Amino acid sequence: MSAALAFEGVGFTYPGAAAPVLRDVALEVPEGAFALLAGATGSGKSTLLRLAKPEVAPAGRLSGTVRVLGGDARSLDPQASARAVGYVFQSPDEQVVCDTVWHEMAFGLENLGVDEGEMRRRVAETCSFFGMGPYFRARTAELSGGQRQLVALAATLALRPRVLLLDEPTSMLDPLAEKDFLSLLFRVNRELGVTVVVATHAPETMVDYATCAFELSNGTVRAVEPASLAHPAPLAAPARREPLEAGPAAVRVDEAWVRYARDADWVLRGLDLVVGEGEVRALVGANGCGKSTLLSLVAGTLRAQRGRVSSAHAADQALLPQDPRALLSCDTVRGELMEWARGGRYGAVEVDAALARLGLAKAPDRHPYDLSGGQQQLLALEKLLLTRPRLLLLDEPTKGLDRAAREAVAARVAAARDAGATVLLATHDLAFVRAVADIVSLVFDGQVAVSEPAAEFLERSWVWHA
Repeated sequence: MSAALAFEGVGFTYPGAAAPVLRDVALEVPEGAFALLAGATGSGKSTLLRLAKPEVAPAGRLSGTVRVLGGDARSLDPQASARAVGYVFQSPDEQVVCDTVWHEMAFGLENLGVDEGEMRRRVAETCSFFGMGPYFRARTAELSGGQRQLVALAATLALRPRVLLLDEPTSMLDPLAEKDFLSLLFRVNRELGVTVVVATHAPETMVDYATCAFELSNGTVRAVEPASLAHPAPLAAPARREPLEAGPAAVRVDEAWVRYARDADWVLRGLDLVVGEGEVRALVGANGCGKSTLLSLVAGTLRAQRGRVSSAHAADQALLPQDPRALLSCDTVRGELMEWARGGRYGAVEVDAALARLGLAKAPDRHPYDLSGGQQQLLALEKLLLTRPRLLLLDEPTKGLDRAAREAVAARVAAARDAGATVLLATHDLAFVRAVADIVSLVFDGQVAVSEPAAEFLERSWVWHA
């Protein structure tokens, strides 16, 4: 069977990096395969995939050859690349550029010069395949994260590529949305004959679909049996303290109603929430249920149409958004970490310690956008934690991270809590919830449906459990 994707002695070094991220990589993905690419945060998975797509290939020094369907990837012009290789990013916000679903579906086809009749056929067929009819004319900004990820996948497949590359495509999906997305991806592979390659930190959810698997470590790749990735090690929890006693409120939300346009549906419908001082509160719920909206409301970046929101630490709080790049504006990693040092809460010594925690002590001058998505996530979190906020608001803080990095985040959150911070976080990572949360609140239909101690909630739920 011929190879859909082949790497022949591939090495790659980013500008300013002391060492290559890839070293003499050799692997072949057969046509029609469903391949998994596993590896630690920062191991080079995203770099490897991007090298097969010229439009998103990183800048740096490349050696060896990357072949797509037998030809050198570097020789593909934009039209040939679009027809050969589709790429779906970790976050749909990196990819979805149009204001409506129908326009997003047509955008790539218009750029390829596809005639109107053929364009209508492809859009109709692809949307029908994915069941997108009910929100075909919806605004992309009003879709849930799961729906936007599906739009990104569908718009890519409307170009009819023969090879589909996906970078952590389920990291922002709730457990039910993840199952739906993977079942559709499986249909794309088996029914449409598209070769699928997925870079993931959660291979256990995809093992049943995989025909082959590879593991990237220390810059090199080895083939592994998919079944070997089926049972990840459990997430180690930082030391737990005694259960919290009821105390004063750090955050209070009373009867909050929020929508994003006058004629839009309500996202929050009279929501009430009280978070005590020194508590770690986890918000869980389906994509689009309002968790991120609630965090923005508490952070003060969004105002409620009705109701009241109060924060005891409004002048000393920090928000980690879903897209960490919103916090990254400097040319170097060290520059990012030093940017807020003018406030006087930290200096070069603390920044050096943060660089060591990030594993970037030898690459302080690397550009933040040359880091993997997971490394950007960790960098943005460290940047916030250096300011020692009294209220820490985290939106999907472990997305795109491997187990070791998730444990590191859990330890950093626990350390902030032990230093007196209150933490309110939204996440789909239920193992992380078990490791760090005191209380879990389930958001549904614009309200908090239930709030319970973390262990009790996770034991009683048949959907939200770890």
